[in-house]
Amino acid sequence: MTLAAVRSIASAGERLRTAQDVEDFEQEIVDQYALAMAAAGLTDAHVSQTRAVVIEFARFLGRPLWQASCDDADRFLAEQHRLGLAVSTRAGKAGTLAGFYDFMVSRYQGQLHRLTGHVVEQPIDEFNRQSGNSLGRVRVPPSQAEVDALFGQWRAAIPEARKYLPAARDYVAASLWRRLGLRINESVMLDIRDWRPDLGEFGRLHVRHGKGSRGRGPKGRLVPAINGAGELIDWWLGEVRHQFGTDWSDLDAPMLPSERHDPDLARCGRVGANALRRGLAIQTQRWLPAWSGRLTPHVLRHFCASSLYGEGMDLKALQELLGHQWLSTTSGYIHVRSDHVERAWASANQRVAARLGEGS
Repeated sequence: MTLAAVRSIASAGERLRTAQDVEDFEQEIVDQYALAMAAAGLTDAHVSQTRAVVIEFARFLGRPLWQASCDDADRFLAEQHRLGLAVSTRAGKAGTLAGFYDFMVSRYQGQLHRLTGHVVEQPIDEFNRQSGNSLGRVRVPPSQAEVDALFGQWRAAIPEARKYLPAARDYVAASLWRRLGLRINESVMLDIRDWRPDLGEFGRLHVRHGKGSRGRGPKGRLVPAINGAGELIDWWLGEVRHQFGTDWSDLDAPMLPSERHDPDLARCGRVGANALRRGLAIQTQRWLPAWSGRLTPHVLRHFCASSLYGEGMDLKALQELLGHQWLSTTSGYIHVRSDHVERAWASANQRVAARLGEGS
């Protein structure tokens, strides 16, 4: 993305005399924000999406951005809801606008007041910004028994599948979501060289395309191949992957290939995310119909976090495994199907009873 040449805000002079002056000045502020985001290392796509939301709000507002109030933001977000936009989309737009107005207040409040006579206020507040569980459905995963049954029957049916290689590939991908909590794009972008059995006790996967925060691009990490993942990858690379083509010895070839050959690179193409989602959906419909349409790659990521936490893994280790920036994000992935709350309640009551007994 190419940024426009940005002048100093002070160059606008002491007065905005015409409607064109106001429009130019408003565009200059938006460009300043884009320049600041680029300087912070945010991706071009993130900067472009942010500008689009700010411009959409400006057009809805119908007057300069610095005159916006909480009432204006209420009307804008209500209109987004009326148009049928998802909760997460509306929350994302609210967060984008909050960041823009934080920037405007922090950097240019004084100049804006001097030039326009207005005091800029933050139009996004705790009342009109979506938060917490309202950002979407809580992705409570299936039970351990249900997941074990699904994957056990799926694995047993692979040798008899009409198309053996895609069936095996889809199983491996879903198993990585289940065992290591990989995101679907992280698994799609794995190359053969990313499996490093020489690192650590269990070997490690080099996840090069981890999700970066706030548009900062891919964030890589090394994921220990725990929970049986190492044996799974060894089976895949040792017994199945070479059947897709002669590129099995090319370290830059995709670990999860498509059936199509890439003539330019002389190796298999990379499987698409939709193909893997479809594979999971078909097998879920077949072996776990109660979860048909509900079991997604991201739900299996939640299952991984919940099951490992239930087995004793601490939150900090889970945070590193899943590639989360914030521990609070990881805690939202934990859905433990045990009686630990009930036991904690009973234990607390026993302590209170014991203290009362000692007091008497």
